[in-house]
Amino acid sequence: MLTRLLLVLSFLFALPAQAAGIAWQPWEGAFKSAQAGNKLVFLYLEAVWCHWCHVMQKTTFTDAAVQAELARHYIAVTVDHDADPALANRYRDYGWPALIILAPDGSDRSKHAGFMAARDFTQFLKTAATGSALETQTAIAEIGSPRLSTRARDLLLKMHDDSYDPELGGLKSAQKFMDRDSIEYALAHREDPTEQQKAEKTLDAARALIDPVWGGVYQYSTHGDWRHPHYEKIMRVQASYLRLYALAYGALKRPQDLRSAQAIRDYLFNFLRSPQGAFYVSQDADLIQGQKAHDYFALGDPARRKLGLPRIDKNLYAQENGWAIEALTVLHETSNDPPALEAALRAADWVLNHRALPGGGFSHGDHDQGGPYLGDTLAMGRAFVALHRATGKAEWRHRANQAAAFIVKNFAAPAGYFTAAVSKDGLAPVTDVEENIFAARFFAALSRVADAQHAMKSLTAESFIANRFEEAGILLADEELTKIPR
Repeated sequence: MLTRLLLVLSFLFALPAQAAGIAWQPWEGAFKSAQAGNKLVFLYLEAVWCHWCHVMQKTTFTDAAVQAELARHYIAVTVDHDADPALANRYRDYGWPALIILAPDGSDRSKHAGFMAARDFTQFLKTAATGSALETQTAIAEIGSPRLSTRARDLLLKMHDDSYDPELGGLKSAQKFMDRDSIEYALAHREDPTEQQKAEKTLDAARALIDPVWGGVYQYSTHGDWRHPHYEKIMRVQASYLRLYALAYGALKRPQDLRSAQAIRDYLFNFLRSPQGAFYVSQDADLIQGQKAHDYFALGDPARRKLGLPRIDKNLYAQENGWAIEALTVLHETSNDPPALEAALRAADWVLNHRALPGGGFSHGDHDQGGPYLGDTLAMGRAFVALHRATGKAEWRHRANQAAAFIVKNFAAPAGYFTAAVSKDGLAPVTDVEENIFAARFFAALSRVADAQHAMKSLTAESFIANRFEEAGILLADEELTKIPR
């Protein structure tokens, strides 16, 4: 009886935002509708795995005052964060959910990160409707030099040191997670005992985020420690941690790092792998959407399964598959794991058969509204580089170079590479820091020096670096450029 009740409640909480009495419209054409009706655009950028998104749909959007204010002044649009990498990257600092108000010309009017209760959200809408636009977001990064200056490198090194939490490991932040680039940099410089200690302490601390029952990694922990996890399991995090623990095992030969990588591998195989061999996107934080699941994740496997499984987003995106393929391949490289390589090859074959575009690029999903997006081709290109290293087969390097050529042709900005190939309904494409770090390292791995330097031009300006928190990935990219034979 309890199981049936939980399933019914889960269905009710999972009802889409459209059921809340709001006339949600598709993103495509939203600005034309806003111009015709003399209204603003409200963009609700949600993540389908996000607890607070579920709460907002259940509470805030069902409020009569919220519905009335949206109907009076706004064209309301809801977009899945994972389905649209361009919007996800544009508003990366404002999720989840991201609450974005735009003028009919596409300029930002107001932005808020995260859940808002009905009363606060109503006031947010009223204020934005009568206010002026924010300063226009710069679509093009400041153009720096192709390489880091000594001063810029010193600044990045200081940031790397200052951002580290010597007591708990990880970064000095309210949310605890394992930062990909800072740990990879520390592993790459493990001849320095301080860097090795940073890596080991963080790798050990982050193990608290691995689900002891099913494997897989929770996204992060709140309260400034590692003991308050948010339970969503998203592919970005799974692939990042799998790759880092595999690299750590290759570098340090600690058995516990291999066990952690294998626990994440097993979760991917058992929960996020489709029958076709491609990988899904995420698993929800909640069993009953909108209700915290701490008690559920404290249970063992039989008790969890008796109550049901948190929803899995079964979209098959090229970007997420590229991340998984690269991570699984690195695991095979460092630990001789034939099942991991076999899974990587099978997923690569699926993406090539279902997401490939003419010229070497890749689409995102089945029905992209925008795109193509840089992230899909970049992730698959990096996956091909890893497969070439692991197998020695020339076809993978050839595919990597095709992906590189597609990126240069379709995404080049004055400095770096745009996150999308074309503007999206009035929103000019932007460059993304993480993607350009990935791009610089991808091109460097292919010895495409000029293309890597073009990515670096969006990352090396001292004024840009001074406003960042921790970007050890730029240091890695610069060092990898140095190693390319002249």
